[in-house]
Amino acid sequence: MAVVTLEERMSALEAEVAQLKERLKGERPQVIAPWWERRFAAFQDDPVYDEAARLGAQYRRSQPTPADADVPA
Repeated sequence: MAVVTLEERMSALEAEVAQLKERLKGERPQVIAPWWERRFAAFQDDPVYDEAARLGAQYRRSQPTPADADVPA
């Protein structure tokens, strides 16, 4: 088995990177929207989501907070 030196490996990698850069030159990068923009309105008009949101709000309202301790009943 042939022994490849670090210098030879680096030269091969540098040549490959240069080749890839040349191949990509002139191509416009694709603009990909962030994940949160791709998910926007994913549950629009979904009754199951609306019910889950309603139940979550109901649960949050039922939980006491430290600020509630200061309010007389």
